[in-house]
Parts: sequence; structure tokens; C-alpha cells
Amino acid sequence: MKKLLIDLSALYNIYSGLGQVALSYGRYFEKHYKADKTGYRLYLLLPKKYFGAFGNEIRYISSDSWWRRHSRYLFPKIDVWHSIDQITRFKPYSTKTKHIITIHDLNYLYEEKDAKKRATAQRRIQRTIKRTNQIVCISDFTKREVERNFRLDGKLCRVIYNHVKPLDVSKARRPDIDIRTPFFFAIGVLAEKKNFHVLLDLMKLLPEKHLYIAGKDNYVGGLPAPYADMIRKRIDSENIDNITLMGGISDEEKIWMYRHCEAFLIPSLLEGFGLPVIEAMQAGKPVFSSPKTSLEEIGNRFAFFWNNFDAQTMKKVIDDNLEEFYRNASLIE
Repeated sequence: MKKLLIDLSALYNIYSGLGQVALSYGRYFEKHYKADKTGYRLYLLLPKKYFGAFGNEIRYISSDSWWRRHSRYLFPKIDVWHSIDQITRFKPYSTKTKHIITIHDLNYLYEEKDAKKRATAQRRIQRTIKRTNQIVCISDFTKREVERNFRLDGKLCRVIYNHVKPLDVSKARRPDIDIRTPFFFAIGVLAEKKNFHVLLDLMKLLPEKHLYIAGKDNYVGGLPAPYADMIRKRIDSENIDNITLMGGISDEEKIWMYRHCEAFLIPSLLEGFGLPVIEAMQAGKPVFSSPKTSLEEIGNRFAFFWNNFDAQTMKKVIDDNLEEFYRNASLIE
């Protein structure tokens, strides 16, 4: 029986975008994998605390031990190995193993200010591309970025959009905090690339609305990055009392927020895909979005885009489209 390994080591941070992608893979296999029917043996590489989480027919390999990354003798012989993200430190050791890599984004090109670290990341991904048999990108934008920045040596690079599971509204659970209505919702790690600080001046112009931002602080080198602290200090010092930072929330709470918000806001500068855009649309909510990177591709004609992040301009886009959205049933559908 052929052996397939899926690298879900990104589950170490369940609140990150890649962690959510890894979780979706695990849940898919939990529901659909049957060894006697699929004809292959499935191995999941993931943190040990998830052993057994996705069914008993699956073989689990721990990604917790750092030395496992460097020991070819600790892995079974794998026929096909899928790295579901480009930042994993794990890789197949045998050249006989067919390797597939999914590339979500090249954000380090824009986020990393240290040229040496940028170059290191570039070399690491180039080595992975050299070794791989198939490159998958999650958007046309990412595909163009990959083709522009790497030598592909004739290897096929194809686009497969992320799967977006239907929101299970039966599991929606109200967060255990005071929720003021009507409210806007935003979600994402509190990092510079998410550009949440532009919403502070926007909300000053919308005192009748409340904004809830869900997401944990960003960490760099094991330490909290200063961006989230900057946002908190501004909220306090400028008395912006219509913004609440929720921290990390559960999937059930996220569904509730999507269902009950008046609009979803995403001012992000860097996205490989933009999953929350689709999730908010599933809930029938208007999406006000940055047009940067993949967001214009994903939001398409169904989102409302800010051409710049001037607070007055952003407010005008909301004012011009929010009420019209709810008057037009075809937009909600």
C-alpha cells in the first residue's frame, strides 16, 4: 500500500492562518479517510498533542522534537509527501519520495527588514523548489510572485484555491464579553502586515459603531512584537472607546461574530489568500477590504475596496455602500 504523508506541523499555532489551514486538512481526513477504501496509508506529521485527534486509522508522527527534522531514520519510507506550507522545516529525505509543496505567500519579501534573513528565507524556499516535483499556489497573485522570484526549472506551478468549509451556524457561540451593536468585525494576528492601526482613525469618525478585533499578539523570536502594544496604547491615550481587542477566539465564537456583525473589515497589506473574506461573505455580510496582494482577486466584485487608508476616504466607502448592501438582496445572496 502506498504511503502518503501530510505535513501539518503548522498546528503548533492553531490561531495563525497556516494553523487553520492545517486544522482543515486534519478535519477533512477525519471525515473522509478510510484506509481500506482509499488505497493508501496516511501519515500526519503534527504536534504530539494532536495524536488521535483526526481518527484512529491515521498514523501520527510527532513534529515536536527538533532533532526529528534532521534524522532520516525516524520517518517511514514515504511515497508521496505534501508540505502544506512553504515555511515548514520538515522535508522528505529520499529522492524517491514524490514531493508536493503548497506556497501561500512570500510575505517575508516585504515584512523582513533584515536583508540577510530575507536572503536566507529565499535560499531555503529555492532549495525546496529544486527538490519538489509539484508546486501549488493558493492564488494567481502568489503564483505570479513565485514565478517572478524563483527559478522553477520548467516545473509546473498551478493554482488551487484554498477550500472554504461552510460555516456551521449551529455551532455558533456568543463570546463571553459585552457585545455592543451595531458592530464591525475584524480578525487576524496583531501584526503590522494586518494594518489594523488604520482602523483606529476610521472608528473615531464612526462613534455610533463598535469594532471588535479578534486575534492574538504577534510574536517574533519568542517575544511579543511591539505592534499590538502600540495599538493598545493608542486606544487608551486617544480614548477610542468603540474598539475592543478580543484576543484569540474559538471557531464557534468566530462564527457568531460573522453572523451578527454589520460588516467585516480587512485592511491587510499582505495576504496569500484572504480566507476571512470568504467566511464573512458566507455569513451574508458586506466586506470592506484593502485591495492589496490577493485580496482584490479573492473579494472580486463582491467586496468593497478602499483605494487608500485615509480615514475620511475609508469612511466614505462604508457610508456609500453599507446601507445599499442591505437594501439589495442580490448582494446578500
